Amino acid sequence: MTATVIDGKAFAANVRGQVAEHVTRLKEEHGITPGLAVVLVGEDPASQVYVRNKGKQTVEVGMNSIEHKLDASTTQDELLAVIESLNADPSVHGILCQLPVPDHIDGDTIINAIDPAKDVDGFHISNVGLLGTGQKAMVPCTPLGCLMMLREHHGSLSGLNAVVIGRSNIVGKPMANLLLGDSCTVTIAHSRTADLPGVVKQADIVVAAVGRPQMVPGDWIKPGATVIDVGINRIEKPEGGTRLVGDVDYDSCADVAGAITPVPGGVGPMTIACLLANTVTACCRANGLAEPVGLTA
Repeated sequence: MTATVIDGKAFAANVRGQVAEHVTRLKEEHGITPGLAVVLVGEDPASQVYVRNKGKQTVEVGMNSIEHKLDASTTQDELLAVIESLNADPSVHGILCQLPVPDHIDGDTIINAIDPAKDVDGFHISNVGLLGTGQKAMVPCTPLGCLMMLREHHGSLSGLNAVVIGRSNIVGKPMANLLLGDSCTVTIAHSRTADLPGVVKQADIVVAAVGRPQMVPGDWIKPGATVIDVGINRIEKPEGGTRLVGDVDYDSCADVAGAITPVPGGVGPMTIACLLANTVTACCRANGLAEPVGLTA
């Protein structure tokens, strides 16, 4: 069996196209332009690249991009003041503070200072609680992207057995809640799970989000299962240099699975696409308008 490759780049391009259509409609019919504000503290190179890509894609879909780049010496109170000003700004519909923040700033305090209605990362404790209890929430971008791809591939997810490997607040736990919301039978597996290979082998859907390169081999995968690989790990190549791999061993898993996401080019492109989708959703909710169909959980 050779797995169908789930093309995250193409899927993300389609999502961005849908977002751009909704933005055009908001402008033409309601005179509203969604605005996304990104706050970056310090000069972490990876964060700078990520923020630059977010800003570029925000503008490309027709939204307003607002960036606050602050020195690494910025105090927590100064950062909170920036967040408060964005909370109060009606032209800003989405706010995110790029993580990690410097050590002298408490990340949870900053996340929970963001207006939950503008928390397009879906990390605020209020949104976590709403998602966990099956209510309308802002959903974390990476799990939302995974859910969109699973729905596209399977249609209905009802009754499928899903195993989420990893229990992080950013991916593992919200992913499990989203799958429960689509009527999957869900197991959250982790480093202490007894007989992890046997647990994974029962799954129709495997979502790997542990941050361990090529941890999941093909002989863990049920024939025909769908494998969503959230991991992005850099490993050394035998001939020198490095390459990116996921949390699953792609070659062996692709021989068994029915469908699989590659790394790179799978889940990764969906994260920013879903951030843009969340911003449009937040804008519609703020203005009492119908939410965009197909771009929410």
